[in-house]
Amino acid sequence: MSWTISVNTYQNFVSNLFVDEDVSSLHAVIDPSTGEPVANVPLASLALVTTAVKAAQQAHTAWRRLPGIERAQGLQRLADALLAQCDTIGAALALESGKSLADACAEVGYGAEIVRYHAEWARRIEGEIIPSDNAREQLFLHRESIGVVACLIPFNFPIYTLLRKIAPALIAGNTVVVRPSNTTPSSALALARAVQAAQLPDGVVNIMAMDHEVCAAMCQMPGVGMITLTGSVGAGRQIMAYAQTNIAKTSLELGGKTPAIVAADADLDLAAQAIVNSRLTHCGQLCTAVERVLVERSVHDALLHRIKDLMAKRSWGNRRDDAAHMGPQASEKARQNVHAMVQKAVAQGATLELGGFMPDGPGFYYPPTLLSGCQQDMEIIQEEVFGPVLAVMACDDMAHALACANDHQYGLASVLFTHHHPTVRLFANEIEAGELYVNRTPADPYQGFHAGWKRSGLGGDDGKHGMLEFTQTRLVVMPY
Repeated sequence: MSWTISVNTYQNFVSNLFVDEDVSSLHAVIDPSTGEPVANVPLASLALVTTAVKAAQQAHTAWRRLPGIERAQGLQRLADALLAQCDTIGAALALESGKSLADACAEVGYGAEIVRYHAEWARRIEGEIIPSDNAREQLFLHRESIGVVACLIPFNFPIYTLLRKIAPALIAGNTVVVRPSNTTPSSALALARAVQAAQLPDGVVNIMAMDHEVCAAMCQMPGVGMITLTGSVGAGRQIMAYAQTNIAKTSLELGGKTPAIVAADADLDLAAQAIVNSRLTHCGQLCTAVERVLVERSVHDALLHRIKDLMAKRSWGNRRDDAAHMGPQASEKARQNVHAMVQKAVAQGATLELGGFMPDGPGFYYPPTLLSGCQQDMEIIQEEVFGPVLAVMACDDMAHALACANDHQYGLASVLFTHHHPTVRLFANEIEAGELYVNRTPADPYQGFHAGWKRSGLGGDDGKHGMLEFTQTRLVVMPY
């Protein structure tokens, strides 16, 4: 495909309208493949965000009273519009993220599927009838919408995560104000045209880029009843502080440090291929990607050899030139942070098997990097890297591997490679993580429940339980 790059200027989206604001400067969106600007977005003023929250409040009253099936019809129209505009949204996403156009368009398509999935909950949001202690009395538990939901979106999968949040919020009867990451805001504002085409009522979906101060003010506005974030632990702590103002509900999907535990009986070829593919997806910028390998000592060398061979063969560079490449980090700051962690690991005694250098030339690239000889107390094992760096650690046996996997601040996803059924049952019962994948790596099935333990978050996304996060209950006690 031939790419013609022009710098597009986007507009914020409030009450089904694209808004022109008198701004003194625009925020430049950078292509991480080249380091050059590819878009401009206006950062919304506090006045505009206040208007958007009020519009969402006003829209909520009528939206929540619609029969669920009518809300579902709106979501189905949105899914149709996303697919019709997939190329436009995908092109904006590819430019700002460094993804290939194929991957960016696939993200839009997958987002449309999760919108359709949540539309199907229209007839399935149920309450309960609970027996009373009194003979002539019944207890009715209703599921109700919360109101205005502030949706804070990360940079790594900005379209899918946006739709992953707004679809369950909308089907449950809420309205939303979306703040995309300032690293990748243009795709969200491009997506707003699909929202407009879906003809949802005014004020139901609002999408605006904004700076941190305005975002903080939005989260503390009395009209915001819930804040949902996918981001870092530090960002999660900030959101919890903001939520105190109005005791807003929070749903937080935070950091991860997925362990891949490899038993001596595992298929090592399968394990190595799956681990490498997971670790290098989007240059390691995926919260459930394998970050640390805990392998039984008897097969450590054999697995390490396979992983090293596969990582050495993985090309990297501008993904518009070759979609098989691994692309760039999101920013120069991110790349510098990753390199600093690698250097520290080597200084602490890890062996650099592959990679671990800062490439010359434009773009924020970092090569596939493999570290062996890692120890449980090293930063590279304990902290999230969010880059294409894999840390390998030998364990005496599976009990030792389980203990090391659980001796951690994070508990988002975990991976186990074994064919020994008792080992599978042991880890299924004892792993301290919200997800366990057996002989495969994480893929977040949207009918499941993506929820972290420990510092990996509160609440969760996907499936019935993710949808119910966007509801609150009302108990009605009725004598008769």
